[in-house]
Amino acid sequence: LATTGGLGLTAASVLTRLDLDGPQRLTDLAASEGVSQPSMTQLVSRLEREDLVQRAPSPEDGRVVIVTVTGAGRNLVAERRLERAAALEALLNELDLDEQAAISRALPAFARLADLANVPAVSGRADRPRPGGVR
Repeated sequence: LATTGGLGLTAASVLTRLDLDGPQRLTDLAASEGVSQPSMTQLVSRLEREDLVQRAPSPEDGRVVIVTVTGAGRNLVAERRLERAAALEALLNELDLDEQAAISRALPAFARLADLANVPAVSGRADRPRPGGVR
């Protein structure tokens, strides 16, 4: 479901992760997103130029970079979440009542699958590896 902000999947996932989990080490963001540290550094630099994140040295170790979502980044995450919910609602409204009920009954199973795969349900990460290599 397309949303505002012109963000790619990884950028949107990073903003969502920072919004939900709080400030993160740059190296941890890279590992959690499955990208190299130089790639994450480039992405964070772009997000910083767009005032969506800020980075600062860790108070414990000045060599470590901590990335934090800004107010503008939080607003963008919230706006994207609302847009996706509205788009999904519009699609679901196109289904008949039996189809809607079937989806409603299946939701707990999908939540369980996300738990088993250790995938945050709110991130919308379609490219995160799943058990058995299923995408």
